[in-house]
Parts: sequence; C-alpha cells; structure tokens
Amino acid sequence: MNLTNRIFKRIFMGLIVVVVLSCSTKQNHAIEIKAQQPVLPVLTGKDKNQVLEIELNVPNAPEDLSATEFGFSLEGTTDIGDLAMATLYYGTKDDFENASVVGKTTDLAPRFSVKGNQSLSQGAQYFWLSVSLNENPNLTGKIGVKLTNVTLSDGSQLGVDMEVASRPQRLGIALRQQGQDGIDTYRIPGMATTNKGTLIAVYDNRYNDPVDLQEDIDVGMSRSTDGGQTWEPMKVIMDMGEFDGLPEDQNGIGDPAVLVDRKTNTIWVAALWLHGYPGERAWNASEPGMSPDRTGQLMLVKSEDDGLTWSSPINITKMTKQPEWQLFFNGPGAGITMENGTLVFPAQYKNAERVPHSTVIYSGDNGKSWQVGTGAKSETTEAQVVEVSRGVLMLNMRDDRNRANRKDSLNGRSVATSRDMGKTWVEHPTSRKALIEPNCMASIIAYKHPERGKILFFSNPDSKTHRNHIAVKTSFDLGMSWPEEHQIELYVDDTYGYSCLSMIDENHLGILYEGTKELYFQKIPLSDLIGS
Repeated sequence: MNLTNRIFKRIFMGLIVVVVLSCSTKQNHAIEIKAQQPVLPVLTGKDKNQVLEIELNVPNAPEDLSATEFGFSLEGTTDIGDLAMATLYYGTKDDFENASVVGKTTDLAPRFSVKGNQSLSQGAQYFWLSVSLNENPNLTGKIGVKLTNVTLSDGSQLGVDMEVASRPQRLGIALRQQGQDGIDTYRIPGMATTNKGTLIAVYDNRYNDPVDLQEDIDVGMSRSTDGGQTWEPMKVIMDMGEFDGLPEDQNGIGDPAVLVDRKTNTIWVAALWLHGYPGERAWNASEPGMSPDRTGQLMLVKSEDDGLTWSSPINITKMTKQPEWQLFFNGPGAGITMENGTLVFPAQYKNAERVPHSTVIYSGDNGKSWQVGTGAKSETTEAQVVEVSRGVLMLNMRDDRNRANRKDSLNGRSVATSRDMGKTWVEHPTSRKALIEPNCMASIIAYKHPERGKILFFSNPDSKTHRNHIAVKTSFDLGMSWPEEHQIELYVDDTYGYSCLSMIDENHLGILYEGTKELYFQKIPLSDLIGS
C-alpha cells in the first residue's frame, strides 16, 4: 500500500490554512486537497449556507473513479444542536448557487460523514459542505468545520489534517429575503434600539426591482423584543399610495433612517418621497422648489408605543429645505439623541449648482420643529452622525470623489466635526485616511462603556474597489485610530454594501446589512470586538 504525505499552504482572507494530506490508497492517485471555511455568516431561514469549500485536484484519474464519502468534524461548533441538516454539493469553480447535490444527512455529531457518488475527472473538482439551521439557534454561536477524510470508489481513503483551521463562522438571520412577501428587493437598512430594548429595523421594500426612486417603493419595518433572536412579521410604515391620482410607482418613498428620542422613547423614521417623474431617478430628476410636483419631499413618521403603531406621514420639507436646493433629504441609516436631548438625523442636499453636501437635521423640542446645518463638505452624500463629546458632532460621510474599482484613489470616508450644531465644520485629521471604502453608505455609532469610556463602532465594505468584505471596526480614541486587532470581518463576497449598527444591550452589538436583494442581521458579543 502506497503512502504519500503532502503539505499545502493557502492564504485566504489573511489566514493561512495548512492542509496535510495523507493518501493511503490501493492505487496512488496523487490527489491534492484544499479546504477552508469561507468568511460568510450561517443564516437561519436559508437552506444553503456554505461552511466548507473543498478542492480536489486529480492529476490522472481513471475513468471510473468517484468520491463516495466525505468525513467531517464539528468540534469547533458552539452547539451542534443548532444544525438541522448538512448537504454536500458539487459544481464548477465559484458557482455554489448552481451546484448539484451529492448527498445529505441529518445525523450530525462531532464526527459525521456525507455519502454519495460523484465521479471524478482529471483536474480540479469543487465541492461545498452546506448546512441549514434549526428555527431558533443561538445567534452568538459559531460553527467550526473540518474535512477529515475522503473515501474513493476503489477503496482509497484520503486523510486530511487541517492543522491550522479556518476561523469558525458566525450565525445570523436572513431577516428579509428576495421574494419574501412578494417583494423583489430589500435595501437601505436602518436600525435602532428603543429605551425598552426593542430593536427597530427599517428598510426599502422595492416591489418590482432593485432600482432607486422613482419606483414602487415603501418603507418596511421589522421589530424584535428579544435582542434580535426572533422578529415579528414585517409592517409597512410609510406608503404614499396613489397620491394626487398618480400610481404607486410614481409615489415611491424610501432611503429610511430611524432615531429614538431617549427622553420620550418616541421613535422617528425619516425618508424621501418622490412624486411623479416616472422612470427617472430622484437623485437627478428632483428640481428646485418646495412642492411635491417639483422636488423630493422629506417625510417623517413616529411611534409612541415602542413601534407597535405608527403615525401618518408628516411633511417637514417647508421647514427644512431651501427653495433653491435641487434635493434635500436624510442620510439613510440612523440618527441620535444628544446628551442634552437634541434629536439629530444625518442629512444631504444638492445645492443650486447640483453639488451634493452632507449636513444634519436637528430638533431641540422633541420633533415639533426641525432645523438644518450647513454643508460639511462638497461632493459628500450618505452620512452618519455621532456625538463624540458633549455638544460635539462628528459626521462620517460617503465621499463621491471616491470611485469603486480605482486603485489609485484615496477612497476613504470623509470626516468632519462641529461644535455649533452644523453651523460650521472642521475637517477631522483622519478624513479620507483612516477608513477606506469603495464609495458606499456606512454606519458609525458611539457607546459609553462603563469602564473604557466612549467607544466608536464602524461598519462598511472594507475595500477600496468593491462592495465586499463587510467588516466592523472599533475605535477607543474617538476615531483617531481603528486597530486591526479590534476588527471583525463578516461577509467576504460582493454585496449591495449598506449596513447599520445598534447596541442591543451592554454586552452585544447588532448589525443589519445588505446581501444581494436581501438583508442579514447578526448579533456580536462586545467582547469579540473590545476584549474581555
């Protein structure tokens, strides 16, 4: 019996996976194996979740050779009881979605196998192990998987020892999925936690397709009263119907942001309504003026019962917009309550010259009236705001000077601060330097830790070129630095890229972010970001 030992090294998302292959065979096929866990969440509500990518490189296989059994270990998994089924797929490189089933099992244990019969041809062969979750798994749990052996049809067994394992994958919820409730696309996440601990998630219901306003779009809301573990059915909370005789696809409302008044627990949601302009995009179609038939309208709704019921839309355009501006509305995501009780939404406008600027909308009387700051910086749009010290606002902005796929660009978030509610702004020392982006919306929140003081958390696609590598970062010095050892990557593949953070409680951070036409929620122990 022949025995060969081979060592392979593969760098994957900054992690070196070492696979030691022992091939004990009746015939030495010299088959090489590579295996790793992808940096992707394992989502409840999804039947297919990649947990292991396997590549068999077959140099000279006989025509009748096939793989008949794959052995796995789940010893890196928090709770095997969270898993409902494991399925082995086979297909072409980078095409997991269209892969065919080799075998499946519900008999899951620390060591288990999946049997099937997949013929092998010369060259690279691609397999994936996928799992589905039981209905209510522990969202802070993790799944660790290793490939231990592969059995071939001639009796050969390929033993695999993944000496340096891929990092375990985090669990999550596919909160809104493509086609759910008859809606083609869910986009633009916003999220906040009420004084009672209820999570409020808001987003676009894009009924027909993924495109921005103008289209048939409403604002949907999901509510969780158990820290994001389970969610109530979706409610539509902003719908302009067939206003003034025009159909719903000419009365879209979207790009929501959510804010909780910490003094009253009133929840506010802001969004942009566009009336008319069929087939056009609001960003370019909206014009100077104040009336709905001329320009986009800034709308609010509120809930005074912790998100159970919502008011009719409240139009604050005349209160906030300058007539010469082409467009004015909120920055999507979330707003804040300052220490003195002032309510603040991030905002954006396009001036008479159609140059965009980020700014803030604020209310000192619990939402009865609203005022607007000045532009923090030209060519900036979707921003988020935090209070870094008493009375000092930090605006973290998408900078449209950035261009995806341009490696020579700075491609960083612009940052500015204001001590006078946005009347004047000062560029932050880290602006366009500390936080990279591919030109995309992002999220930033502040948390007052009882021992470590004010901590900032930030999320976005951690890339200069594509909307992928969704990551959460931590700053202990009010945004001056974001140490790599206090960062977590959540989703490596391409997505639509938008995200929103909220503190769930003193021990957990929540994130709602976009996949492709879908929204995913994950619950992260704070200790994973800041240490014990």
